Amino acid sequence: MNQTIQQLYDRKSVRVFTDEPITDDEKQMILTSALQAPTAGNMALYSILDIQEQSLKEELARRCDNQPFIAKAPLVLIFLADFQKWYDIFYACCDESPKIEEADLFLASQDCVIAAQNAVVAAQSMGIGSCYIGDIMENFEINKELLHLPKYALPYSMVVFGRPTQQQKDRIKPKRFALEDIIHINTYRPKSIEETMHMFEKQTKKNGKELEEHIKAFANRKFYVDFRKEMNRSAKAMLKQWTD
Repeated sequence: MNQTIQQLYDRKSVRVFTDEPITDDEKQMILTSALQAPTAGNMALYSILDIQEQSLKEELARRCDNQPFIAKAPLVLIFLADFQKWYDIFYACCDESPKIEEADLFLASQDCVIAAQNAVVAAQSMGIGSCYIGDIMENFEINKELLHLPKYALPYSMVVFGRPTQQQKDRIKPKRFALEDIIHINTYRPKSIEETMHMFEKQTKKNGKELEEHIKAFANRKFYVDFRKEMNRSAKAMLKQWTD
């Protein structure tokens, strides 16, 4: 296993950081690594907000389901799915006014998360931990105002970075699903409920009633909750703004 692959295996979400800052050179390397990511047509359909103002970090921590570690992170980056620059240059240079539609958002979203993952892997290689914050997709209207976002720039992913404490280094990485349960050959093969249950038994090391209770608790924590309702409402608002 080479060093790059080992970094991918070792990487886990970090939510507690030491007080040691990220140096300017390290930050520059993280950002420039993000820009080396694959991108549709070399269009770079994303922008990156480097959140430096502490009051902004604190406000984002509050809006992202009150997670204080966000405000304590030395580096907070918001990756925007951004077609605005291309809309503007098309409008200026082309005979026909551009119409930005759903497929453009999907492409921009892909560019956005690929760039974010490049940043995460680069940080990991330097001993800097990270955590994705999906909650940035909540509260769209007020976040749009807070971050001064134009029509075709949507907050798609946020990542916080910092050096992990020893406790975070020692924390066991959650077990991933088995390869054979995720890979399909050529076409999608639907699983029976028995096969699906077995897949989760392997991943959780639980079975029977214990697995059922585990799944119910997970659903109550992640699915049947208010923040998911807000995320769905906010996502619909983002899509409406993009396509109107």
